[in-house]
Amino acid sequence: MIEAEPQSRAPQLAGGLPLAIAESFDSLRRLGRRSVLALTGIAVGCAAVIALLNIGHNAAREAIGAFESLGTNLLVAGFAAPAGQELRPAPATLDRAALAAAAPGIERAAPVIAYASSVHTAGRAADAVLLGTTAELAGVLELSLAQGRFLSDYDAAATYAVAGARVARELGVRMGDSLRVGGYVFEVVGIAADLPRNPLLPVSADDAIFVPIEGMRRLLPIPEINSILARVRATARLETEAQTFKNHLERIAPGRTVDVQIPRHLLDGLARQSSTFTYLLAGLGGISLLVGGVGVMNVMLMNVSERRREIGVRMALGARGRDIRDLFLAESAMLSIAGALVGTLAGLLAATAYARFSGWHFELSATSLPLGIASSLAVGLFFGLHPALAAARLPPVQALRDD
Repeated sequence: MIEAEPQSRAPQLAGGLPLAIAESFDSLRRLGRRSVLALTGIAVGCAAVIALLNIGHNAAREAIGAFESLGTNLLVAGFAAPAGQELRPAPATLDRAALAAAAPGIERAAPVIAYASSVHTAGRAADAVLLGTTAELAGVLELSLAQGRFLSDYDAAATYAVAGARVARELGVRMGDSLRVGGYVFEVVGIAADLPRNPLLPVSADDAIFVPIEGMRRLLPIPEINSILARVRATARLETEAQTFKNHLERIAPGRTVDVQIPRHLLDGLARQSSTFTYLLAGLGGISLLVGGVGVMNVMLMNVSERRREIGVRMALGARGRDIRDLFLAESAMLSIAGALVGTLAGLLAATAYARFSGWHFELSATSLPLGIASSLAVGLFFGLHPALAAARLPPVQALRDD
C-alpha cells in the first residue's frame, strides 16, 4: 500500500504555534550576538520613528497653542502706506458707534497706538512701550488684572496708566505710584497679570504700559493708530465680518492699505505645516529603520547558510517549501517584534525627555505607536522574506550533501 505523504505528516511536523515560537527563539538564541545586533537595528529605527513623530507633534502643538490662546474669533487690522503714493495720516481714534453701525458683527474693538520710551519711577528706569488704547482692549485680549483696574471710558482726560506684569516687576511698581514718561507723569491705577505672548501684537502686553489713547497727544505730535484688534460675535461668519471690518477701515483711512489678519487662517496653515514637518521627521526615522531591516536580512541569510543540512532533513521528513519559508519568516518576525517593543520604550523615553528639557507638556501622538510598530514589523518581514524564500527553494538532495 502507498502511505500518505506530506499532507498528513506536515501538521505533525508543524507542532502548532507554541512549538514554532519556541523553535524560532532557540534558533535565534544560537545565533548569539548576530541576533542582538539585528534586534538593535530594528529597535533603533523604531525608536527614531516614534521619538521624531512625538517631538514633531509636540513642537507643532506648542506653536499652534500660542495662536489658539488668542481665540479663533480675533481679527487684527493694520494700516500700511501704499508704495508710490502720498502718505496720509492714519486715524488717531476709533469711532465705536460708527463701527457698530457699519459692522454689527464685531462684538468689541480696540485701537492701539504704540510708542517706545524710557519709563522712570522712584530712581529706577526701564525701557517699555506705551500703548495708547481704550477700555475695550481688556475684553479683546482677555486681559486680567493682578491689582487695581483697567482703563475706563471716563479716563480720557486723565493721566492714568496700567502697568504690564514684567514692567511692574522690573520697576517695583505698586498701586498709586507715579511713572514719568517724557515730561508727563502717569498714575498707576492697575497692574496687569501675566499674559502669554501674542504673536500678532506689535509688543508683548507684559512689556507695555497702557494709557488712554487720547493721552497719546501729550507724547506724539500727530498720533496715529498702528493697529485695531477686534473680536467677532459669530465665528462661523468670520470671513464675512473680516471683509466688512476691512471695508469700514478703508473708508475712514483713505490713502492707506488696510490689512486684516485672521488667526484662524494661521492655525490652519500651521496645522498643515506641522503635519508635513512631522511626517518628514518620520521619514528620517524610517531611514534608520531600513538600515535595521538590512541587518535582519543579513542575519537571516547567514542563518539559512548555516542550516542548509537541517533544512534538507526537514524536507526529507516531509516538510513542504512553505513550511520552511514560514519557519524563517517566524524568526524574522520575532526579531522584529522584540526590536519594536524595545524601540517603542526607548522612543517614548527619548521624546518625553526632550519635551521636558524644552519646557513642553508632553502629549502622545496618536499615530506614533501604530506607525512605529507597524513599520518595524513590515520592514523586518520584508527583509526576512528573501532569506525565507531562498531556504524554501533549496533542493533537498543538495541541502543534505552540505556538511
